[in-house]
Amino acid sequence: MSPETLDAVLDGVAAVFMVIGGLMSLAAGLGLVRFPDLHTRMHAATKPQVLGLLMLVLSASIMWRSWEWAAVALLAWGLMILTAPVSAHVVGRAGYRTKHLRADLLTHDHLGRTVDRLSEEDSVRREITND
Repeated sequence: MSPETLDAVLDGVAAVFMVIGGLMSLAAGLGLVRFPDLHTRMHAATKPQVLGLLMLVLSASIMWRSWEWAAVALLAWGLMILTAPVSAHVVGRAGYRTKHLRADLLTHDHLGRTVDRLSEEDSVRREITND
């Protein structure tokens, strides 16, 4: 395969990855606007955005054709994949505890028992402390 043909193939692959990444990011944005409550919006913000960023990072890495920049791009994606689930968990738990959820959309409330138990323990601690 000639270098010109290889360049054309790599540019085509990079273009496809860029379009896929853009569509995934667009889907995340539409989900933030269209979904009804905090938890579904949070899901839309994290799941497709991580895959969209990966596609854009891979596209940029192919276009740069440099291992140094590819490592930097993948490091940026790695930080995103490490922080997105943690931040989504914190936001989701805070939203649940402050009642920013639609209970009619829940099929199973596994966290409810734990939150109720912790609230009861907290009230007992306050009573003991006040006495």
